[in-house]
Amino acid sequence: MSATPMVKQYHEMKRKCGDAILFFQVGDFYETFEEDAKLVSRELGIVLTFKDKEKTLPMAGVPIHGAGPHITRLVNRGYKVAICDQVEKPSPQKKLVKREIVRIITPGTVFDTDLLDAKANNYLAALVRGNVGYGLSLVDLSTGTFQTTHLTEKSAFDNLITEFSRYPIRECLLPRSLSDDQDFMESLRKEIPHDIFFTPLEDYLFDPDYAEQTLLDHFGLTRGGLDGFGCGNLPLAISAAGSIISYLQETQKAPLTNIRSLRTHSISKYAILDLSTIQNLEILENIRDKSGQGTLLSVLDHTLTRMGSRLLKQWITHPLREPEKIQSRLDAVDELFSTIILRKDLTEVLENIYDLERIISRLSYLRASPKDLILLKTSLQKVPELIDLLKDVGSPYLKTISKDLLMESEDIVSLIKEAIVDDPPTTLTEGGIIKDGFDQQLDELRVITKTGKNWLVDLEKTERKRTGIKNLRVGFNRAFGYYIEVTKSNLSKAPKDYIRRQTLVNAERFITPALKEWEEKILTAEEKINDLEYAIFIRIRDEICNYTESIQQAAHSIAKLDVICSFAEIAVQSRYTKPQIDDTDTIEIKKGRHPVVEQLINEDFIPNDSLLDRSGHQISIVTGPNMAGKSTFTRQIALIVLMAQMGSFIPADTARIGIVDRIFSRIGAVDDITRRQSTFMVEMTETANILNNATPQSLIILDEIGRGTSTFDGMAIAWAVVEYIHNNIGARTMLATHYRELVQLSDLLPRIKNYNVSVLEMGGKMIFIRRVVPGPSDRSYGVQVAKLAGLPPEVIERASKVLEKIESQSHIQIPILSETALPPTRAVISPVETEISNDKPILDVSKAELPPTRVSTTFDELRASNQFESAQKIEEARKKKKQTTLVEFDSEDD
Repeated sequence: MSATPMVKQYHEMKRKCGDAILFFQVGDFYETFEEDAKLVSRELGIVLTFKDKEKTLPMAGVPIHGAGPHITRLVNRGYKVAICDQVEKPSPQKKLVKREIVRIITPGTVFDTDLLDAKANNYLAALVRGNVGYGLSLVDLSTGTFQTTHLTEKSAFDNLITEFSRYPIRECLLPRSLSDDQDFMESLRKEIPHDIFFTPLEDYLFDPDYAEQTLLDHFGLTRGGLDGFGCGNLPLAISAAGSIISYLQETQKAPLTNIRSLRTHSISKYAILDLSTIQNLEILENIRDKSGQGTLLSVLDHTLTRMGSRLLKQWITHPLREPEKIQSRLDAVDELFSTIILRKDLTEVLENIYDLERIISRLSYLRASPKDLILLKTSLQKVPELIDLLKDVGSPYLKTISKDLLMESEDIVSLIKEAIVDDPPTTLTEGGIIKDGFDQQLDELRVITKTGKNWLVDLEKTERKRTGIKNLRVGFNRAFGYYIEVTKSNLSKAPKDYIRRQTLVNAERFITPALKEWEEKILTAEEKINDLEYAIFIRIRDEICNYTESIQQAAHSIAKLDVICSFAEIAVQSRYTKPQIDDTDTIEIKKGRHPVVEQLINEDFIPNDSLLDRSGHQISIVTGPNMAGKSTFTRQIALIVLMAQMGSFIPADTARIGIVDRIFSRIGAVDDITRRQSTFMVEMTETANILNNATPQSLIILDEIGRGTSTFDGMAIAWAVVEYIHNNIGARTMLATHYRELVQLSDLLPRIKNYNVSVLEMGGKMIFIRRVVPGPSDRSYGVQVAKLAGLPPEVIERASKVLEKIESQSHIQIPILSETALPPTRAVISPVETEISNDKPILDVSKAELPPTRVSTTFDELRASNQFESAQKIEEARKKKKQTTLVEFDSEDD
């Protein structure tokens, strides 16, 4: 088939949009053609048709008004969608309508309301690798948030992965040369969430000089101007940020007017939560079904605005490390906690504030509807009320919020109130947007249309009287304009001056010269009205966009106020208290509670005390049976610390929180089939990460470490890990374990304390007290828990006999590796065979066989280290001293 002008135009647009799917407007539809049509048909389940009889041009389309969900599905699957709109009205004189690509939608550049999660950010990232470290930049196009950082620490790659874990990044840009590094990309994909789409760009876009000029041009700065953003001497940060601006300019086809500043982000200002910790502690999603139910976020999120909800997610994954800043937030929460009337008044105002961040972004990118202006007006009307409510606050944090709310909101509100009707249509091109009295020319045109329509009503009355045709009517359609309709039974009464226009089955339609004259006046006026209203709307929109920066500042201040109010509200509802924050190494909590579990259970939560420091209580080993509450107790420590460093009150009677720099959590594991890793490999990889990255200021939560392998191996690893943390790291640590043999460590190492979750046995039944008390558990209660689970009685009876036989005959020996002074730095462990050669004493531990090696990472890493040979020698020595008696069981009697 020979290519028509429209098909040629399509091919031209397709070349411009590259690898994006081209949504090509044809009337009221977005059509796709050729290979795009086949892809869309396959992905969206849309019927594939053909434009030509020879079936050489496949096509698939969706209505424009319903295209949003289809675009969402494609973008969520990693595709780019180029929107090609008709940019002029069709007319009989022009066979080909002018079309242009107005934007390209990618996973990281979505900002349409119907394509986004209202309570979550949607980040586009850019990554560049240098000789030392990485540059990483992030932007949320829907809010205008733009930041960059330069990761140059020794553990830069680990910190890079942490940043990917803490931000909801949908798409990541990177130099093509870096994307071609298969080893790096494999490592990156292995560590970060699976739903990030990588987009390679030409390397020159990441060149520091080119990227710097891109940023300078965008912000209207001269050379050296980036110093004001804090990144002037950070070339990798500049490279990443500049590439983002280049990409947005290419995809958005419009000025990036909502991106008004660039924040240089420092990872050292925040306590680090890696992906495992965020998942294990169920901070944002629960482990069961990946939903937000039963998470720390669900408990703390009492925000009333979408801006506040998004900010809370940032705070919860970025707990602060500076006591002064934490204290400032806590003091603000305290004031709203104590002043009930103020808190109630603030929440009533916040309930009526809409998503200012995304409204102003839609305005900036010419995607706003008239209804967005009404939402903007409604929201900005509340700003003076907030300022008035905050005028007498004592908190410096709240005073700063009040100051940042000051803006020219009254000018914007007045403009919208005078110009836009209270209930405008959603479309821009069909009129009905601008109020009467706002524009003189518009009012005059409206008078013409009103006069004309009144003339038509009078015409119908006059013609009925003149002809005697009682059912004669004056009507209108788009094809023929205004007409006089006469039924066929009355055609004989039609006057001779009627000019036949259209024949129907049961009627004839006529026009008159006078009717045609008024039709011209009315239709011309209506068309002019629609065009003029659109032009007035654009003028108003552009005027409001001059206030973009101040609206964004007000929006961020409202979000902060919303989160502080949310913290105060949950503190009142759940009896939270204000923690004491300092730079010491002490974490002391009195009657602490698990913030999530206490909300989910239908009984009173049993609170418990806890103490961690680096002098005498560095490591707490918690034993007790399953279901007793070990895991809940250890996790609540981490969550309370996290909440305190966010600036939230905490579920405890009192607490003193010494700042932590990182929170590590190693809790349970399942096989990771996608990465071909067993339970044990996942467990050891996470443990290796902790041992390699924890510092004396860190908080470590370990739950059942070593259970992914055999009992003896697992016990050996757990023993060695605890020793290593005690002697070489010094981090405050909570360990929940079933290996009761580990309690012997408190006799060997000075900073280890034992605790157990108490259980009461009455009448052969086990009652969980859930009270944590000093000292080790006296038994594991595994058989009793199995009985509660409903195992058959004969199984329980047999298990009891087997356990009795094992306990009576097992005998294990473990070399003592004692170290009393905490090293100031993480020293390398001295070879363990030296301890054996020095004939150190041997400790008898029943019920287990533990090798005298200390494991600091996975077995493969140990094999690669210079300690492997030593470990082999130790194992040989252990076998020589082994005194384990084999246990034999009769088939029936025992």
